[in-house]
Amino acid sequence: MKRIGLIVSWLAVALVIAWALLPGVFTSYDPLSGIPAQKLAPPSAEHLFGTDAVGRDLFARVVHGSVHSLSGAVVAVAVGLVLGTLLGLIAGSTQHIFDAIVMRVVDVLLSVPGLLLALTVIILLGPGTVHVAIAVGIGSVAAFARLSRSEVVRVRHTDYVEAAFGSGGRFLSVLWRHVLPNSLGPVVALAALQFGVAILAISTLGFLGYGAEPPTPEWGLLISEGRNYLATSWWLTSLPGIVVVTVVLAASRISRSIAKEGA
Repeated sequence: MKRIGLIVSWLAVALVIAWALLPGVFTSYDPLSGIPAQKLAPPSAEHLFGTDAVGRDLFARVVHGSVHSLSGAVVAVAVGLVLGTLLGLIAGSTQHIFDAIVMRVVDVLLSVPGLLLALTVIILLGPGTVHVAIAVGIGSVAAFARLSRSEVVRVRHTDYVEAAFGSGGRFLSVLWRHVLPNSLGPVVALAALQFGVAILAISTLGFLGYGAEPPTPEWGLLISEGRNYLATSWWLTSLPGIVVVTVVLAASRISRSIAKEGA
């Protein structure tokens, strides 16, 4: 049963990636224009997710919107992974005053809710899909830094690393060839988990109006646009929301699998 769940999770993620790369294969409707006479039509064989308030096919908007949500999540994870891993690597390998300073800053950042920290960064950068992605990524730097630092400390005191230093290996060379590769397993698992978290955070910020501008078909914006019709047209918020939740849960399941394999 667990194996089936993992396969379904990979299929769900692969499907939305295919949506982002080849949207025209899955729908022939224009995500930006619709037929007013067909507005607020319920889900049917012609319109799988129904239509919105101006007659646009909602499934087409969800499919075409996947590229904005997924690319934003990739940017967010990349920012958190690179910056956090670098800080954790330096802090865990030096273990002096720099380690203490970095970890105290990380503790402060971890005490602040990620969404609040992302909103603070957005205030400085301004709204927009790229800025939202960067803000979410900065909000995850502390988690990556703490995990990376703990793994680097563990690997740093292993026998083969001590042997590498004892045989005349240079500090940076040993870090790059031995410490970093052997401490990345849990960090990669966290990156998979953060991918789903980033999609949820980006969708939340898009719902609040900080992400893509209308009529861009971004997932959070789609849910926001449909909330005024929730009583009469449930599909406008429910179906895009189900897509977001499915991708987040699938990423979480994949993350747990990677963590177990790396253990």
